[in-house]
Amino acid sequence: MARFARRMSGVQKSFIREILKVTASPDIISFAGGLPNPASFPIEAIGRATEAVLSGAGKSALQYSTTEGYAPLREYIARRYAAKGVRVSPENILITSGSQQGLDLIAKVLLDEGDRVIIERPGYLGAIQALSMFQPRFVPVTMQDDGIDTALLADALNQDCPKLFYAVTNFQNPSGITYSAQKRDLLARLMQGNDTVLVEDDPYGELRFMGDDVPPMGALMEGNIVLLSSFSKIFSPGMRLGWVCAPEDIMERLIIAKQACDLHTNSFSQRVLYRYLCDNDIDAHIAGIRGLYRAQRVAMVGALERHFPAGTVFTKPEGGMFLWVTLPDGLSALELFDRAIARGVAFVPGDPFYVGQSNVPTLRLNYTNSDESDIERGIARLGEAVAELANTHV
Repeated sequence: MARFARRMSGVQKSFIREILKVTASPDIISFAGGLPNPASFPIEAIGRATEAVLSGAGKSALQYSTTEGYAPLREYIARRYAAKGVRVSPENILITSGSQQGLDLIAKVLLDEGDRVIIERPGYLGAIQALSMFQPRFVPVTMQDDGIDTALLADALNQDCPKLFYAVTNFQNPSGITYSAQKRDLLARLMQGNDTVLVEDDPYGELRFMGDDVPPMGALMEGNIVLLSSFSKIFSPGMRLGWVCAPEDIMERLIIAKQACDLHTNSFSQRVLYRYLCDNDIDAHIAGIRGLYRAQRVAMVGALERHFPAGTVFTKPEGGMFLWVTLPDGLSALELFDRAIARGVAFVPGDPFYVGQSNVPTLRLNYTNSDESDIERGIARLGEAVAELANTHV
């Protein structure tokens, strides 16, 4: 029998990946996965870009490549950052196999067993899973309506020298909350001069469909900050293309860790993406996604208002892919899940988004991978399940 590494004992399977197996039936209306709407995939344009890469540079595109990634693509990302007020060079950018690999690499180069890691509460379960592999001590800090509780964060930063603070500052997964401009200023002041590395993960920032833009943390501070993002939400998740943007000293070690992992990210996909970006207006494409998601978000908020019982609280995000529901009277989302599945609707219970808490009264809903009629029917069914559960607790 295999003798497994101790680090595996504290790492659970991805809750969402397991739920997706349950929801594979076409009879299930699923709000569980964080899936982009496939109607947004530029299939024909990707086909043209693929043909162009193969015909124009097939031999080099199919060969091994550099660990750092395709240089023109890294230059493109640096220019996009510059337009947002973030001063970085292509040398600060490493192309990864999705931003999830970026999390793994960051943890490999920064964390030793027992190191303190500040995370949001609730927080992104993919980050919790990735960081757990390296056996840190998590320090959850509560989220408020406009971002993390900076008073509690200040206390956490002043205790035992935490190695890093992981934050999703735009349309947070799972809550949909965005850090306000005021909270970003406070956060920048807290982090400056601190040895703790801020990891700002921003896969959803381009998906704002309401309200006003706010600056990324990378535009407000320098030094110990690492930026993560991805093309999964604005191009294609199946291509598995993300990136890490880091200072020189951290980048040097990230490159070593990636060389040991997979040598380099799929170089053919990088070239196809770059050719697409050269031949198409990505901002017009993103505008189309925003319009699609705005309509779906409006549909879900309206359905929740119509079908959920009094006492239910939920976020109303101005972008991104998720909203967060707090059930009335402390009802268990885990208990609700089985009743919902019996009615043909799925969601993600809140438990995997917390460290050290269980049987919580919260749940995450994804609105981007369901059309408006399915949203109406699914939320109506879910509302019935909530009412039924509430009646059993009277």
